[in-house]
Parts: sequence; structure tokens; C-alpha cells
Amino acid sequence: MKRSRRNHSAKFKARVALEALRGDATLAELGSRHGVHATQIGAWRKQVLEHLSEVFDNGNPVLEDAERHIRDLRAKVGELTMERGFFGRCARPRRAAERKAVIDRDSTLSILRQCELLGLCRSSLYYRPQPISEADLLLMRRIDELHLTHPFLGARRLARLLQREGVDGGRRHVGTLMLLMGIEAIYRKKRTSLPGEGHRVYPYLLRDVVIERPNQVWATDVTYLPMAKGFAYLVAILDLYSRKVLAFRVSNTLAPDFCIEALEEALRRYGAPEIFNTDQGSQFTDGDFTVVLDTQGVRISMDGKGRWIDNVFVERLWRSVKYESIYLHAYETPREVTVALARYFEFYNAHRPHQSLDYRTPDETYVGTQERNEAA
Repeated sequence: MKRSRRNHSAKFKARVALEALRGDATLAELGSRHGVHATQIGAWRKQVLEHLSEVFDNGNPVLEDAERHIRDLRAKVGELTMERGFFGRCARPRRAAERKAVIDRDSTLSILRQCELLGLCRSSLYYRPQPISEADLLLMRRIDELHLTHPFLGARRLARLLQREGVDGGRRHVGTLMLLMGIEAIYRKKRTSLPGEGHRVYPYLLRDVVIERPNQVWATDVTYLPMAKGFAYLVAILDLYSRKVLAFRVSNTLAPDFCIEALEEALRRYGAPEIFNTDQGSQFTDGDFTVVLDTQGVRISMDGKGRWIDNVFVERLWRSVKYESIYLHAYETPREVTVALARYFEFYNAHRPHQSLDYRTPDETYVGTQERNEAA
């Protein structure tokens, strides 16, 4: 039986995108609720963020008839240039989901022609992929547990471990889920993280540096959080000397905006560090992220090849967070996770002693060292 074409109105897209921006539900939940794939919702969310500032533009003054006629003529002349320029060079390199989001069903340009220009199969526009199954969500949680215990194992060996446990999952399927989760095996290799296209990569500044005081070096990373229905992502800003968590944010996508919010909160509450170290992930090489540090005069450091060990303190934090909080509860929504993590990080900073800190808490180390430095 032939399936009818699904045309989503602009109002529907805006409503779903705003729900995604609110962060009360995971993209998987929103997809099941509205009958739209999570990837498509993520693309709509990104479009809203990119064009939100246009709402506040004053706009051009009313054009007279002659000027309007000239503008229409220029638009027609530039149509072919747009087809060959934007569609051919700019849109084609993007992922298929992002290219599909560019399709305008109300445009005078036919859908068939738009698909040809974007390098898409017309039938793919009407395909409705299934949301992430409960079995895959359980498998993703188990993969995350194994990755925390054995972070050096890749998809092939993780699949073997899962098969020994009686879980039916091949190497390719495990690899696909790891890509969705944003995790990979940690080992010495040429490039451990890929920056976004056109993003600047900063030099590595921590070689032979002795970290001996708070606010000398901060670090950050993003991790996957399994939930009862779907999953979310967590970013945290960590002071490497005291192990204090300075700020965190939870998001239902890997867009850089939630990383920027966490960074701005840490800078507002604790001032600026001397050095800020990250990996070369696209969230941290994004210009909107690095400009926040540049304006504060912070020196930006990015792990080079073979320098995965510099992130070991953040990896230890993820292990503590998951085994002491996330895995003990089946959180339903990102907001519920955020509230729970706020409580956990309060405990982690103020009450949880660390062996590496001579059994002092991060707060005692951070505040106590600052007070001694001021007294000296």
C-alpha cells in the first residue's frame, strides 16, 4: 500500500523545536510523541537557534514598486547561482539529515529538483525511521558501563564481551550506538577527536606544567547519560588542582550551546583560569565557545595526538557520577537529571573526601589553598 506524503507545517516544526529547546524530554521521547525521528527534531532545533536573532531585526524599510521589481529580477537572475553555489558547494557536504531539513515543500522549486541539487533520493523524504528501541537503550546503557570499566576497548571487543554475556549485538551495531552516544575507545592514536570544519585548533600548553593552585588550569568534556526513556549529554567544568566541579549543564543534543552556558556560569562565579584545556571536539573548537575564553584573556589548550591522559581527571569524574548517581536511578527527563546532578555535585564538592587530596573535599582544597595564598 502506498504511503501518503507527510508535510509538516511551519507551526508544527516550531512547536516541536521549542519543546526540544526546553529540554524537558529527550529527543527520543519527542520523536515517539510526535511521530518524527529524533534526528529531524535535532535539525529543527538547530534551525531555530541559528535564525532566532532574526526575530529582533528591525527589517528593511518598505520598498517602492520600482525597487521591488528590481529585487524580484535580481532574485530570478540569482536563482541559478544559488542552485549551483549554495546547494552544490555548501549544502551537499552536510549530513543527510541536515540536507533533508533544508527542503522547502512550499518553494516554487520542485521537491524533485531540490533533491537533485542536494544529492538526496526523493523517496528518502517520506521514509519514517523507527525511534530507538527499548532493547537498544538497554544495550547503550550496558555499553556505557563497560566503557567506563574498560575505556580502551573498541566496538569489536565490546561486542565480544556482550556476546559472552548473552547479548546479541554485532560489531557494526555496537559501533553505531557508540557513535550515537559520543564515546570511543581511549588509546594512543593520531587523532583522538575531530574539530568541526573550519574550526581553529589551539596548541597544547600543559606539557611539563606543574598544576599547583586553584584556577590555574580548568578542563571540560562531554559524556553520555542513560535515562529511563532515551538519553542525554552532560558537560562539566572542572578545576584540575582541587577536582572541584565549577559548573555543569545537561542537554538532549550535542550542540555547543549548553557547553557555552556551563563555561559562562563558571567564569561568572569563579573568575577566569590561566589555562583552559579541552580535547579537539567540535563543541570546544566552535568559535562561539572559544570567543568566550578569548575575551577573558584565558589561554586555550587542546590535547594533541597521544595526549588522551590529560583528560583522565574528567574521566574519573564521569565514573563517579554514573556509578554513584546515574546508574542507581531511572531518571525520566533531562530536568529530573539536572536536579539530581545538582544535588550530587553539591555532595561531591562539599562532602565527598578524595584520596588524591589527602582525604579532603574539593571545596576544602579549592577554598583553603586560595586563603593560604592570600595570607602569604
